[in-house]
Amino acid sequence: MAFPTETVYGLGADATNDKAVASIYAAKGRPQFNPLIIHLPDAHAARDLVEWNETAQSLADQFWPGPLTLILPRKKDCHVSLLASAGMDTLAVRVPHHPVALELLKAVALPIAAPSANASGKLSPTTPVHVAESLGDKVDMILAGGKAQVGVESTVLNLTSKVPTILRHGGVTKEKLEQLLGKVDVADGNSDAPLSPGMLASHYAPNIPVRLNASSVNADEALLAFGPDRFIRGGKARLNLSERGDMEEAAANLFAMMRQLDKPDHTGIAVMEIPNVGLGAAINDRLKRASTPA
Repeated sequence: MAFPTETVYGLGADATNDKAVASIYAAKGRPQFNPLIIHLPDAHAARDLVEWNETAQSLADQFWPGPLTLILPRKKDCHVSLLASAGMDTLAVRVPHHPVALELLKAVALPIAAPSANASGKLSPTTPVHVAESLGDKVDMILAGGKAQVGVESTVLNLTSKVPTILRHGGVTKEKLEQLLGKVDVADGNSDAPLSPGMLASHYAPNIPVRLNASSVNADEALLAFGPDRFIRGGKARLNLSERGDMEEAAANLFAMMRQLDKPDHTGIAVMEIPNVGLGAAINDRLKRASTPA
């Protein structure tokens, strides 16, 4: 469902449900599995999901609720879908400053994954009408809450780098952050940190090699299948992203299944061909990065 925040309207789904998170990418036509921001009712809820620290607490005290997203390491027992964090060991969290959003988050008592509620690449929506015009019947419900006051997305601040680094400018300025933190870096195209997580050529890679478009599997390999796989014999282990060829189901399973097959007694992971249409393009993008040597 779409819901209002102080920045823009968000397209939300249960962040702990792989299929629900996959439906966000499908509704938006999102070309890549970019990490999604997890919306929470308060800082206490955030501490349950990420490795909290004094810097995060200071920022939360100063700017939450508000248009600031913090990137922190996921806790090992974090129950947020791996798809929501694009398979990475970090999580983007924030507490929105909007009464309707906060009521929703408290009512559902779940972390909500929510990018902007618009078709991928289109203008971000600041009213319920914008959401309806962009997504139509791809969204089940629009929770109206007036016009978004800030009108631009939240600032994304990476707290896993040596110096806090802005990955996306937004509702909290660099100057305000520096008043509290001192030095703050800004990621750019020439920095070691990409502007957006997931842009490195080699990324999301398991510890063992990944072989794409496999039509057979070696005896010591694991098979990551898609669709009917009975005609492929052998392999030490196999998992199927979606036996019925459903792209949303495959997207929901991708990162979790890759991790399950990433074992030292497997010499590699053979991945069956996946059609490069719809969410298949995003799945193939991640698999290509996983198969690229670091």
